[in-house]
Amino acid sequence: MKAKKGRPVGRPVGSMIRQNILEIINVKKKVYGYKLYQYYIDIFPKVHKRSVYYHLKKGVALKEINSRGSKYEKGRFTWGAVSKRVYYTLGPEANVKGSKIVSDYFKKNK
Repeated sequence: MKAKKGRPVGRPVGSMIRQNILEIINVKKKVYGYKLYQYYIDIFPKVHKRSVYYHLKKGVALKEINSRGSKYEKGRFTWGAVSKRVYYTLGPEANVKGSKIVSDYFKKNK
């Protein structure tokens, strides 16, 4: 469906936040959601955790990101003794550009 002046209706499919997430997953290969959020706020401008989790879910729906199972980790968390970690990898539709900012961050912080 098109708007009056030929523009598509609705939100654009692409997202800078999701692209940045893809760049981080490309370097780390497999990472769980909260750790990815921690990397994100160290490298890029701050975003809300909910935005990162939204884009992970949206990326899975668009097949840009694969959900590779989950693990229950025991520990002392503010919400209890167990945390569920869902791991993510790149999906078949991922369009990774090879961000120099991301690769430099991980070279510097090994």
